[in-house]
Amino acid sequence: MTLHLPNPDGTLRAHEPRTAPPAASGGGRGSAFTSRTVFSAAHVVADPYADTTPDGPAAVDWDATLAFRRHLWSHGLGVAEAMDTAQRGMGLDWPTAAELIRRSAAEARSAGGRIACGVGTDQLTATATTTLAEVRTAYEEQLAVAEESGAQAILMASRALAATAKTPDDYLEVYGHLLRQAAEPVILHWLGPMFDPALDGYWGSSDLDAATDTFLEVIAAHPDKVDGIKVSLLDARREIDLRRRLPQGVRCYTGDDFNYPELIAGDDQGFSHALLGIFDPLGPLAAEAVRVLDTGDTDGFRALLDPTVELSRHLFRAPTRFYKTGVVFLAWLSGHQSHFTMVGGLQSARSLPHLVRAYELADGLGLFPDPRLAQERMRNLLSLYGVNQ
Repeated sequence: MTLHLPNPDGTLRAHEPRTAPPAASGGGRGSAFTSRTVFSAAHVVADPYADTTPDGPAAVDWDATLAFRRHLWSHGLGVAEAMDTAQRGMGLDWPTAAELIRRSAAEARSAGGRIACGVGTDQLTATATTTLAEVRTAYEEQLAVAEESGAQAILMASRALAATAKTPDDYLEVYGHLLRQAAEPVILHWLGPMFDPALDGYWGSSDLDAATDTFLEVIAAHPDKVDGIKVSLLDARREIDLRRRLPQGVRCYTGDDFNYPELIAGDDQGFSHALLGIFDPLGPLAAEAVRVLDTGDTDGFRALLDPTVELSRHLFRAPTRFYKTGVVFLAWLSGHQSHFTMVGGLQSARSLPHLVRAYELADGLGLFPDPRLAQERMRNLLSLYGVNQ
């Protein structure tokens, strides 16, 4: 059963894989959580047989993609659809994202699952002549698709707005217009430049304190139209300070894949809900942890979730935007898809040592439903790289 895993210097080390996953309680599986609202941002499964190019239209395996969403819903997690984890702006074009939103929303109605969908402007490529009105129109087109599908909208950060806006007032104008016309309360998403360098200076300033003030001004002007905010800045202290300044009734959904256990657990002044890419590979374990938290057992929650942080920090290490490769890699090892192929060819975005370490950490956590399948697939991957066992 031993696997010989390569070190960066070309030597090999022995790894003894688990032979069985740890027993999970399974208590309350599929039922709603009572203490937190929890979304997993879900990846898409590429069609491995499509004749595509990295800059061509995305080709999605719809059956496998929707099956993975049913997997998340079966554990009680909500699905955050067409987000960064689904390769928005990194292979998934807007026509395919729109189809993904429609298909997943219909599947959610059938499965009784909760869904929120990303709304952005990625059908628009900003130029020197792009106007705020054009950015707003692009947002409106995507907002209409999400609302017509019956999904909650997540207003994502916009590369086009970051390139076009000149002042904080430009953000206030665009977001104010969108919130006034939104049919239902939305989630506002602040995605930091570590996830997308094109978003540096969002909210009108590279000074995060000034940007935070503008962000809060948007929310304060329309608190009835903001269900919550998703913060993806990988800065726990800043998120805690921000959530303490939110209007009553506006949730904070952590998007911090480095510090999520402490942020979800919270303190005597509040806590964060969750909308996380790391909950894609951690789905069943994350759900079990939240159910423990539902009983009031914060220590038990941390005991389950704290050990996963090393894996998450590994997957999301710089350049952070390529974390999707590790997420899809673990989905393949876990048997959720039959291949390790990604939209845009991004399976090549991480090195073999990075993937090897991801396998070791995931195996140590007992994440694989079938450890023997994971071992065999890892063995096959290693042979493709010339690593003999």
